[in-house]
Amino acid sequence: MNMKAHLLALSAAALLSFAAAHATVRTEAGLSESKAGASETYRLQVPVEKDQATTQVRMVVPPGLKLTRFQTLPGFLRSVKTDAGGNVTEVTWRGRIAPMEFARFYFQATNPADAGSLAWKVYQTYADGTVVSWDDSDPATPASKVSIK
Repeated sequence: MNMKAHLLALSAAALLSFAAAHATVRTEAGLSESKAGASETYRLQVPVEKDQATTQVRMVVPPGLKLTRFQTLPGFLRSVKTDAGGNVTEVTWRGRIAPMEFARFYFQATNPADAGSLAWKVYQTYADGTVVSWDDSDPATPASKVSIK
């Protein structure tokens, strides 16, 4: 392998490992796509990227997605916000994820009937009160996306 190809491979690996560290939503099988109108189990994976614990995770439910149920996660309290029609619009989990750990929050939902993209806005609060906004507000903190086909 020539030097340029080697450097490109190293750069790609570094970017992939960095991207994999972000708060991400995927299907239960780890896919970034699902079918329109389908009932799907999703997982929100939240790693701790600092030398202090994460104490709260807030997720905004993408428009058109109908969240139907949650899997319990010992050590975490869950609260939800709903709209006038009773649909869940936000979920907040409070608990503790220690440095060098991650947590997975599982939930079931019905996908929108039409194809498109779901953007998952996630807000990760650390023990010192700082919040990392995984919501596309900064290129370094992208929102996780799932394609609906």
